[in-house]
Amino acid sequence: MPSKIEVKRVSEQPDLDRAFAVRREVFVIEQGCPPELEWEFDDESTHFLATVNGEAAGACRWRKTDKGFKLERFAVLAKFRGFGVGQALVKKLLDDLPTDATYVYLHAQVQAVALYKKFDFEQIGPEFEEAGIRHYKMVKK
Repeated sequence: MPSKIEVKRVSEQPDLDRAFAVRREVFVIEQGCPPELEWEFDDESTHFLATVNGEAAGACRWRKTDKGFKLERFAVLAKFRGFGVGQALVKKLLDDLPTDATYVYLHAQVQAVALYKKFDFEQIGPEFEEAGIRHYKMVKK
């Protein structure tokens, strides 16, 4: 059980590199996502890094789209899964959104739907495939 989970917004290159390394490990190496899809929209996103006792453990981002605010790229390294890192990331992102963020949504991998439901997201529409992975669109109530 990790003793100290910390999630912070990051914008300095060394921290961004740590967050991107987590995403590369989870999405590109573990899940086989095409690298060019993994990095799109990074320049217009607000990024976050989760650490456990100072070690990079998870990452995510949010960005404003033409529909609203999209939460994306939630990644937790395998050795840190099941200890609350994902929940800490979701909570921090929701707390960080601008006050005008009235429509908040995400594309949840099927195995992560239960996590987002804990934060009052609801499934909208049928299952779909994105980057070869099964997802559901979820919207914050």
